[in-house]
Amino acid sequence: MNLWQNYIRPKNLSEAMDAFANAPRPLAPIAGGTDLLLDLEQGRHSPVQTLIDVTSVAEMTRLETIGDELFIGASVPVNRIALDPLTVAHAQALVEACNLIAGPQVRNVATLGGNVAHALPAADGTIALLALDAQAEIASVPDAGRVAAERRTETRRIPFRELFLGPGKSSLKHGEELIVGFYIPICKSLKVSETFRVSSCFKRIMRPQGVALPILNCAVWLEREKDAIKDIRIAIGPGGGTPFRAAQAEDVLRGKSLDEETFESALKALLAEAKFRTSARRASADYRQHLVVTLFKETFKSAWERA
Repeated sequence: MNLWQNYIRPKNLSEAMDAFANAPRPLAPIAGGTDLLLDLEQGRHSPVQTLIDVTSVAEMTRLETIGDELFIGASVPVNRIALDPLTVAHAQALVEACNLIAGPQVRNVATLGGNVAHALPAADGTIALLALDAQAEIASVPDAGRVAAERRTETRRIPFRELFLGPGKSSLKHGEELIVGFYIPICKSLKVSETFRVSSCFKRIMRPQGVALPILNCAVWLEREKDAIKDIRIAIGPGGGTPFRAAQAEDVLRGKSLDEETFESALKALLAEAKFRTSARRASADYRQHLVVTLFKETFKSAWERA
């Protein structure tokens, strides 16, 4: 039995959204397909009439700087992100996260957009993007009420966290909206100042056998001014039902000189606000709470030393 009946491969965003508007339903976008095809084969996904392949959509395959931002298209394979000089220079945490996703063969086809669209609160790419303060660009199906000459694909940018409603639940309107890509701010101070520097780091704890799923992961972005933390962002996965930013811990550290007392206060704030879950296949909530102490210390230390 065929898993789908129609297969469409648009070349640009306008063609893709036209397919979203007019192709036989139910439909689904596909890029790497490393999760979707398995879900369809094993009955974990509802039946699909049309697959829309977005791997050739020009707007979704770009990886470039635009002004003071780094743009990464949703259809860019994670292996390309891990190796590209732009991400290596401006998004170390994302590079490290992409290098840990599955195995080499999967990384060659799996995409960052697919990693995010699954809306899992511990997805490696998602946690890194959250710490890097990314924004998502979303395309919507053109308004059918307009005359054909006036119809055009509309895009908007939203804060990254607004993509998530709960474990595996995205805020995207199924069959009507598509992630085009992600914008990551590039701090000007990285290029012009010798007194403070920007860096990031991603680490995770996983079971040692095979290509392992993470038990816990952590991303830290910080801006360092001599021995003070000018600014910081901390993301932990899973720290709740949606990708988690440790806002209270960030507030404790932001603007402070780094010393043991300040760091311990931040760690207490992180433990108080994180909501760890028990997973039968990964770890208990208590075990994760125990592990996060060491994981956060190591991730923060690496980011601090890089800066």
